[in-house]
Amino acid sequence: MSEEVPRPAERAKRLPRAVRERQILDAAVSVFSRYGYHSASMDEISEVAGVSKPMIYTYLGSKEDLFGACIRREATRLLEAVQDGIKPDLPPDMQLWHGLRAFYRFVADYRESWTVLHRQAMTVGGTFAAEITDMRTRAIELVAALVVSAGTRKGLGEQAEFSGAGLSAALVGAAESLADWALDHPDVSDGVLASWLMNLVWLGFNDLVEGEIWKPSESDD
Repeated sequence: MSEEVPRPAERAKRLPRAVRERQILDAAVSVFSRYGYHSASMDEISEVAGVSKPMIYTYLGSKEDLFGACIRREATRLLEAVQDGIKPDLPPDMQLWHGLRAFYRFVADYRESWTVLHRQAMTVGGTFAAEITDMRTRAIELVAALVVSAGTRKGLGEQAEFSGAGLSAALVGAAESLADWALDHPDVSDGVLASWLMNLVWLGFNDLVEGEIWKPSESDD
């Protein structure tokens, strides 16, 4: 007599918790990116994940909890990808260029992740927007460290530190806007996107660390 084949529900119980959570989060990111937080249903997530709704609630909690877990995981993955792309043995400008390349590569490879992070989370607002604000703050600190490092090499650390955070915030905002544009232009490579942004912003950073600062004329108060 042949051995009875376990039913899907029985096989599901045998998966390690980490594997099951990853499966659920992958499905949730896909559904949230497609429909947005409010329109996405737990039924749809359950179907895509191939698990029951009670299992989702047991592993990751309510829909709100699940969305928050998606944001935290994708934000961590994004920042880790950027940090891994930076080559610390290179000059600050090349470190930033490689970091930007890694950022745009992530956006291209994980479109659903970027949609959830940059479009859905900010639309929902509340604690979810706070999660994105925290991610952006960490990205700004990462860029600012490179600017200060470049300025210190030139003996202008204090001046670079004074302006670095604000200019880094501008760079992060520009990088995010260009990432949105890039979603509709997949033919543009991550290297080209990174070079465009470097030409737009790093030239200004370079002037800063060289001590060349633009000021309005005295007649334009």
